[in-house]
Amino acid sequence: MAAIDDTTVETQAPPDALDRRARGVTARSVLLAFALLPLNAYWVTQMEVIRYEGHPTTVSLFYNCVFALALLVLLNALVARFAPRKALHRNELIVVYVVLAIGSSLAGHDTIQIIAPQIVCPWEGATPENKWADLFQPYLPRFLFLTDENLYGGAFTGSTSLYRWDRIAGWGKPVLIWTAFIVVLLFQMLCFNVILRSRWMDREKLTYPITHMPLEMTSERTQLFRNRYLWIGFGIAAAIDSVNGLHGFFPAVPEIKVRVVQYDAYMRDLFKGFPWGALAGTRLSFYPFAIGMGLLLPTDLAFSSWFFYLFWRVQHLVSALLGLNKIPSFPYVEEQSTAAYFGLCLFALWMGRDHVKQVFLHAFGAPGDLDDRREGMPYRWAVWGLLAGAAFMLIFSYYIRMSLWIAVVFFACYWMVSLAVTRVRAELGPPAHDLHRGGPDYVITNLFGMGSPIGAQNLTSMTQYFWFNRAYRAHTMPIQLEAYKLADQSGMALRPLTAVMMAAGVLGTLCAFWANIHGYYAYGMSAKMSFVGRYFGVEPYNRLQSWISAPQPANPSKAVAYLVGLAFTLGLMALRVRFVWWPFHPVGYAISSSWSMNCLWMPILIAWATKLLIMRYAGPKAFQRAIPLALGLILGEFIVGSLWCLLGIALQRSTYSFWV
Repeated sequence: MAAIDDTTVETQAPPDALDRRARGVTARSVLLAFALLPLNAYWVTQMEVIRYEGHPTTVSLFYNCVFALALLVLLNALVARFAPRKALHRNELIVVYVVLAIGSSLAGHDTIQIIAPQIVCPWEGATPENKWADLFQPYLPRFLFLTDENLYGGAFTGSTSLYRWDRIAGWGKPVLIWTAFIVVLLFQMLCFNVILRSRWMDREKLTYPITHMPLEMTSERTQLFRNRYLWIGFGIAAAIDSVNGLHGFFPAVPEIKVRVVQYDAYMRDLFKGFPWGALAGTRLSFYPFAIGMGLLLPTDLAFSSWFFYLFWRVQHLVSALLGLNKIPSFPYVEEQSTAAYFGLCLFALWMGRDHVKQVFLHAFGAPGDLDDRREGMPYRWAVWGLLAGAAFMLIFSYYIRMSLWIAVVFFACYWMVSLAVTRVRAELGPPAHDLHRGGPDYVITNLFGMGSPIGAQNLTSMTQYFWFNRAYRAHTMPIQLEAYKLADQSGMALRPLTAVMMAAGVLGTLCAFWANIHGYYAYGMSAKMSFVGRYFGVEPYNRLQSWISAPQPANPSKAVAYLVGLAFTLGLMALRVRFVWWPFHPVGYAISSSWSMNCLWMPILIAWATKLLIMRYAGPKAFQRAIPLALGLILGEFIVGSLWCLLGIALQRSTYSFWV
């Protein structure tokens, strides 16, 4: 979403000294944000766990947060009409948005939705057939689990209540331990962001595209909601979602097929037999919001996203033609993609190496001209916070009986991916970034094998960290950096916002745990709720069972795939630096193999072609005038789609889900 002209985003302005609301971090904005966190966690959990519909945290721009912000903007406009001094300042609205985004990332896919059932499933899922009791239960750190069936049994049967003291106490210990771990992890993310913020924001002038929507929605200068193109786009998306929502209640209403699942049967019939069966899994969709997001992407990233998606598909087809698909995992797409993220991280750090060096020297007392008064915390705090956080992670890993060298490699890989995701979001704002099966646990087992020197204990210990490495969709680190950009653009001080984000991390974690565990006892992981509650809990242990039962040696072919992916990424980056016209962006290579891009490649292709035609035949100014149309497509689908989701929760029935 980097195509918005600079004129549409406000430049930094100092807060009005006479209006305390302009500080953003006010008592009422913080209280409002924190009051909304439990409701937001409940909503996200209802959609993604209980109902398995909507999935707002699987794309970069969380539509539940955009909906909440739109509702607050509307209510605030009504208040401003009758009592202007009582209305929220745009900076206060931004604070609420940031808190909800952080809370959503914690309540979302690949975070607490994984760890909450992981606390009980190793015992509930153990059977004589799978031999979990013998294979890995002896290696599990008991302080991280609830092992009493009398306490966790109701979570699987449902129709009961969490709110008994023995159940709350039973869950309380592992929940509080993991909350402490998460808070330290979030603090380390903030430390990295403080160190890199000025380099990426002030010197490299990265555009932080995901921030454009909340900035535009809250701005009083750009008059977004008075733009007719916005309402044209809004009307198109809203009409599609309204018709499809009515179709769910009244089948006689015709359906407008835009969702990927509505084309799955057609795509399965299309790709059958040899060699076309290798393309099975290719998906088709026409999401209005994705077309809107695609229009706002830089042209080269939009092109690279769909081009490299097809590039991966061609690899599978050629592998089938050559018979190489008989080799397990060939052509090693996940390994190539993981290495691409590593390459993006290394390149970003290399480009900013002088700044990072100065920050560390400053933290250790060396003289210099660095000024950190505008940063979210002093550089000294950030550097020592990183070191203290790293020590905490190593100590925690020791207590779950992970070897020291494996813990070092594990977290090094994790932070490389995290930094890459954050950099990619700051520079280009891709609509999704998944990286399934690309976490440190896979890297370590691929490179070193599953036997000696790893062994069953380390395999079990790494499985305890599966929850924040299953995928990297709802990642909190880029949200924190985007919050600093929102504050910078609206003139807020960063340090009060840092404190609010840390508090939001603590409260958001507890709210997410509550929403999930409450849902288990109310609906039952093996009863009325969707399959994912229990599935997320047993998924890492099913994998661990296969790892220990049939340990694989180091895989030289996958090691080569990592090298190929890294070299290819660095080569693409070097060509982009050398040749301005080079059309292939390495970020497209990294993100295009993901589950989300499998659902989004066609809308991005449509958006790219549309943008190219407008730019070529009508000119850049015409495209700038069309940007509100793209924003309208996003807003229309997010708002009307959210209303259908909320109606479904209220009626306790399935309603139209516009995404996936």
